Amino acid sequence: MIDSQDSPAAALSAVPTACVSKVELRVSCKALLDRDTLNKSDPCAILMVQAQGQWTELDRTEVIKSNLHPVFAKVFSLDYYFEEVQKLRFEVYDIHGAHSIGTRDDDFLGGVECTLGQIVAQKKMVKPLFLKYGKYAGKSTITVHAEEISGNNGYVELSFCAKKLDDKDLFSKSDPFLEIYRINDDRSEQLVHRTEVVKNNLNPVWESFKVSLSSLCSCDEDRQLKCLVWDYDSRGKHDFIGEFYATFREMQRIGTGSKVSWDCVNPKYKLKKRNYKNSGVVILSDLKLHRVYSFLDYIMGGCQIHFTVAIDFTASNGDPRNSCSLHYINPYQANEYLKALVAVGEICQDYDSDKRFSALGFGARIPPNYEVSHDFAINFNPDDDECEEIQGVVEAYQNCLPKIQLYGPTNVAPIISRLAKLAAGDGTIKDASRYHILLILTDGVVTDMADTREAIVRGSYQPLSIIIVGVGNADFTDMQILDGDDGVLRSPKGEPVLRDIVQFVPFRDFKTASPAALAKCVLAEVPKQVVEYYSHKAIAPKCPVVDSPTSPANTPE
Repeated sequence: MIDSQDSPAAALSAVPTACVSKVELRVSCKALLDRDTLNKSDPCAILMVQAQGQWTELDRTEVIKSNLHPVFAKVFSLDYYFEEVQKLRFEVYDIHGAHSIGTRDDDFLGGVECTLGQIVAQKKMVKPLFLKYGKYAGKSTITVHAEEISGNNGYVELSFCAKKLDDKDLFSKSDPFLEIYRINDDRSEQLVHRTEVVKNNLNPVWESFKVSLSSLCSCDEDRQLKCLVWDYDSRGKHDFIGEFYATFREMQRIGTGSKVSWDCVNPKYKLKKRNYKNSGVVILSDLKLHRVYSFLDYIMGGCQIHFTVAIDFTASNGDPRNSCSLHYINPYQANEYLKALVAVGEICQDYDSDKRFSALGFGARIPPNYEVSHDFAINFNPDDDECEEIQGVVEAYQNCLPKIQLYGPTNVAPIISRLAKLAAGDGTIKDASRYHILLILTDGVVTDMADTREAIVRGSYQPLSIIIVGVGNADFTDMQILDGDDGVLRSPKGEPVLRDIVQFVPFRDFKTASPAALAKCVLAEVPKQVVEYYSHKAIAPKCPVVDSPTSPANTPE
């Protein structure tokens, strides 16, 4: 029997998630420009990556002769990091003979820039190609398919028994045990599992055991496994009963109702005895396959990351009109609030298809009655607190500053509770369609610490991660309690969080670093938190939705 899902705790403990995912990109083009007079163009696609502001060629495809609709066989392989903006550029050239890429404009068939995050979020990305100076390359398009190749493939639970094993003992029956070895690419053998010894029994039933697919077969269903059956000897001189070879693919036939068994053969007996058949039969009595999904499984399955920012407008920030204020708008340099907002928001926006983000404020007196609010939309539209893209959030922040009065106290529990309720929905959501990230930007220790701890514990049961960035030079020591790295966060009543969902960092630790360093630090835990939540709920990724040929994404505007 094959079971597609197991208890989340067991799955997570059996096979830890990988820190780095490797992604393969496959490229094809349509309706390329025809640069050749006598024949069609001979296209080649180049993948370039940006590092420290410079574009560098990573790899290139083969050249396909005389084809305006090439499907390239070459596969690009990249390491994927959710917490980084990985900028890519695809360029397509018409290659002349065996010569290298030309520099003439008529060799260039078009290019496009994007991020690796955009590609994996869509799984299939279709973009128009552009010539220099932003001009469309006719109706040319490029299609990039993404596939994760280093995802965690879970683990398997196996149960073996045997019948009519050879009796190796003189005064009693054999004491059999089973060993399974993985045969590696270099033909070396790696022990995968050794069963317990079943005493005095020629028809043993061994206890079931769990093993990761990585350990069992390196996630290769056709990799050979060498299985040995021994008669146990207390002095270590075990008697060999027999052996057989299997693959994980063969084992999975049990799911179709087929009997899966192997003759246990002693090669010496086979050579010496004319009528020798076997030294018993080993039977796979049960197989349960437990899939452990990766972060990219959920993203490529269509899970949207919804980004919300909550900004501290308490009086301790200082009068925004004063250049010493943390909210001062300098036309030449962004303040710390804006730097943190943009650094984190630019990562998250690649994973939200509508590119609309909620922007909230707390700790200010707001119009029209100028009552203190700890949860208000900074665009002052309570019915729709979302802004268009990260730039829309920036503009809403700048526009709201002259209209509010900075006040206090620093209460963040109302916004955390609101996001937890929003993430929970109406309680009927049972698919991996949306995960929430709340970025809280504050200049001091929260005033409502007890309520905040309670709200975080409640939020840990929902598809929600919380990032808190401390702005300014305040003493944030007491804020570390919210970050569960030094121990389990508990509510005032002692209830622990279901999972660690809070990451706190002081912005001053990154003052001399690039904005990307801040984003990398605070977002590095998010993939693990996403997987932990959906695994705990036993929710598998959704099936990816493939664009139809008439999708607007397939046609340049």
